[in-house]
Amino acid sequence: MTAREIRRLHDSLLHHAGDPATADKPVVIAEGQRYTYRELLEAARRLAGTLQARGVRRGDRVAIYLDNGWPAVVAIYAVLIAGGVFLVVNPQTKSDKLAFILDDCSARVLVTDAHIGEQFLPLLDGSRLPGGVICSGECPEHRAISPFDAATCAAAPEPVEPTVIGPDLAALIYTSGSTGTPKGVMQTHQSMVFAGGSLVEYLRLSSDDRILCALPLAFDYGLYQLLMAVRLGATLVLERSFTFPAQVFARMQAEGVTVFPGVPTMFAMLLAAHRKSPLRFDGVTRVTNTAAALSDDSAARLREIFPQALVYKMYGLTECKRVSYLEPELVDQRPGSVGKAIPGTEVYLLSPSGEPTPAGEIGVLHVRGPHVMLGYWNRPDLSEHMLRPGRLPGERVLCTHDLFRMDEDGFLYFVGRSDDIIKTRGEKVSPVEVENAMSAIDGIREVAVVGVEDELLGQAIRAYVVLQDDACLSTGQIRALCLRRLESFMVPQQVVFVQELPRTPSGKVSKRALLESLAS
Repeated sequence: MTAREIRRLHDSLLHHAGDPATADKPVVIAEGQRYTYRELLEAARRLAGTLQARGVRRGDRVAIYLDNGWPAVVAIYAVLIAGGVFLVVNPQTKSDKLAFILDDCSARVLVTDAHIGEQFLPLLDGSRLPGGVICSGECPEHRAISPFDAATCAAAPEPVEPTVIGPDLAALIYTSGSTGTPKGVMQTHQSMVFAGGSLVEYLRLSSDDRILCALPLAFDYGLYQLLMAVRLGATLVLERSFTFPAQVFARMQAEGVTVFPGVPTMFAMLLAAHRKSPLRFDGVTRVTNTAAALSDDSAARLREIFPQALVYKMYGLTECKRVSYLEPELVDQRPGSVGKAIPGTEVYLLSPSGEPTPAGEIGVLHVRGPHVMLGYWNRPDLSEHMLRPGRLPGERVLCTHDLFRMDEDGFLYFVGRSDDIIKTRGEKVSPVEVENAMSAIDGIREVAVVGVEDELLGQAIRAYVVLQDDACLSTGQIRALCLRRLESFMVPQQVVFVQELPRTPSGKVSKRALLESLAS
């Protein structure tokens, strides 16, 4: 199948499921269970018919609130076949945030699992989710809920494939923002098809690869492991998480994994396990990293575990999926670099006043290419902040607001972030969102949240807390209360009790002063 024939995100599945050479090849191995391309297309078509019967039409949004597993994979492709727009919501997301996302995008249907019913059941009253809920597992009794198995059985209605073209929306990828509320990154079929093709090209992947995915599908890095596998006619080895590394290692050996995508937290766990009992995966030929910088020392030690692998250092952001990569052969020659722009794209640095930045000087990174988002759903103000006028009339380029240096050979070096979004465990965390949740805890008068550098997490979340005069809360109590309101990765790893928070002359909390106090 040529790139010219892939115009929509699901075209690759249609092709491989209809090709005798790949139809019965495993597309996904989930919890040891094998599912073929043919089975994926059949299940996705049945669910697509059910979605259409529930009113999903071209461009309608369908939320997928599931753990990594077969139902999530089926749901993604079912939404695409139905002509809809999918959004994968992290299953750790709490009810309030889930409600915001569903309302923000006017989701028509929710595909979910019974084990997180505590979070979604309170949201089913009123006009939210007019198409109802399709639920995996033992479904609770509710007029709006129907079982996933029934929605994908042979009796499910046949879908009527709508006319969908490249510029149509394929997905909303929700990411945290400095405002404290998630924002939906709009990606079209053509932007995601292009991004997947560029990734496959520079990673030098093939249909013979077996790609591990222990990253959440709600994280675009995890999602693209699935999209790349299906594009290639390869196989995805899908794990729920990396919580139990020994289990993942056993699966890797048993299934012959060739591609290991990770974030620094995973690599730190991997290296810690290696120190206790040496690990070696000779079958892995590609190791990729993003989310936070992988130190040169860690990259070198990973070669002990993956002696046959090319190790890729990369930089990206949800608004364009991937920005740059460093050729593995240059890791030792270009220490600290995240490489050059991915194939088919261009990057450049500008000063705050919009002037080109000379080699070696710090500037704001801008990105051109077909992979750049269409904007943020329902947020023209934030879209305008990120999408700036380009070099051509009417063109829009992505202003990352991240600070970089570029050397004379065009290699990029990350300097820092110009906003206060925290990147921890491969996830973006809004300090405002954490502050709002903590401020609701009885006994806390004020709180300020910052990110501090951490070798394991990329950044650790540190909360500076001012207690009310009569309050008596411990760090453990605060973290436990946060866990009721926030996803686990958003819970502060560090809590520092202070008498007062530093402020600017205008009376705002000075996070700069807090960070400077860390450095002193």
